[in-house]
Amino acid sequence: MSAGSASLRVAPLQSDTGDLVERAIVGAVDSFADSVLGAVPKILSGVLFLVLAAVLVKAVMWVVRRLLRRVVDDDDADVYRQFVATVVAVFLWFGVGLAFLSVVGLNEIAAALGTASGFLALGVSYALSEMIADVVAGIYLLRDPDFNPDDTVTVGDTTGTVERIELRKTRIDVEGDTVVRANGEIEQRWTHIDE
Repeated sequence: MSAGSASLRVAPLQSDTGDLVERAIVGAVDSFADSVLGAVPKILSGVLFLVLAAVLVKAVMWVVRRLLRRVVDDDDADVYRQFVATVVAVFLWFGVGLAFLSVVGLNEIAAALGTASGFLALGVSYALSEMIADVVAGIYLLRDPDFNPDDTVTVGDTTGTVERIELRKTRIDVEGDTVVRANGEIEQRWTHIDE
């Protein structure tokens, strides 16, 4: 090199890649450990909530089954009792699931699922409204002391003898022919005929 030219000296890079990788790994592990430690109370709260909810759901289902046995005491109505009990259990456990999501800090998911299920339930209830009305009317007819098998009744333009009362429909014998009517229709406009 000549004396007049400036010499450029390049300093060696001082970055130690080993230190950089070590710091990245330690930072990631620390962040993961903090997340796990922060989630432990939520998880424990969620587990405790599920245990308490299971006990509560069992107690509520016991009461529901007892009430159903009292209200619907017909032996043939066992399928209906089981159906109603299952529907109640599904709704209870769904509510427990939404509450659990909220307890563990997933409020947005719980709110979205709750809203979606509300719209779904609205659609299903609209579609099943006539069937539900028949079942409710059937419960009233089963409990009504003035409406029993072998009674002579008039329903609209049909007069006959009550053969069988079920939850959704009633069978009426009209001069040897069996006429089946929905309980919702019967409950609104039946007349007992004294013989």
